[in-house]
Amino acid sequence: MEVINMKEIIDVEALKSRLRQKKTMSRRFRLPLTKEEAADLLLVAVQNEVEYRQRQFIISDDLMEQVTKMVSWLTGESSKFGIMLLGTCGNGKSTLVKAFDKLLIQLAIPLYRNCSIERYDLKMVDAKYVANLCKSYPKDYISLSKTEMLAIDDLGTEPTIVMDYGNISYPLIDLLTQRYELQLFTIITTNLTGQAIREKYGDRIADRLNEMMEKVGFTNPSYRTN
Repeated sequence: MEVINMKEIIDVEALKSRLRQKKTMSRRFRLPLTKEEAADLLLVAVQNEVEYRQRQFIISDDLMEQVTKMVSWLTGESSKFGIMLLGTCGNGKSTLVKAFDKLLIQLAIPLYRNCSIERYDLKMVDAKYVANLCKSYPKDYISLSKTEMLAIDDLGTEPTIVMDYGNISYPLIDLLTQRYELQLFTIITTNLTGQAIREKYGDRIADRLNEMMEKVGFTNPSYRTN
């Protein structure tokens, strides 16, 4: 029986060339604005959200720092495809995300070049909704995990594990893993600290969040006490 010498039939140089070919990467969303323009518009949107809640809008140093970090990520060339807003209750995290959503709607940015129908659209849900969707509507949960732009509000308030007829699922862990693998635009708000996230979700997810997320700290007091 003839023994085939694999070394003689493998074109090593051609193989190296194929291995060097870059994988297709997900598009990184960027606002088509300068950093200054984006900050100005986002502040107006924040003001609209605050006044809708019948609160007084005040431009504080904390707010300016938060908006600056947000628009730096939205207009810059960061390799990170997500952003996490961390802080205690009531200090403006969700308001900033809603303001960005309002700005995005007004800009009506085409999802694909030369596309006249589809626009970038932010889907905003809270973490408890995600857990319930995973248990009760698994097809919708799978669709949500792959949506182009997703904001998850109040990460950490949901059960880590859900059970359905003995089947165990990890709604947020699985969803974040999927979005990490696909490099999809993701915004998270949470009252948890980095250490608390690691304790709740484990080292694997915590490390992936560190890789995929810019972080903006909200250390200012709650606006709801004023």
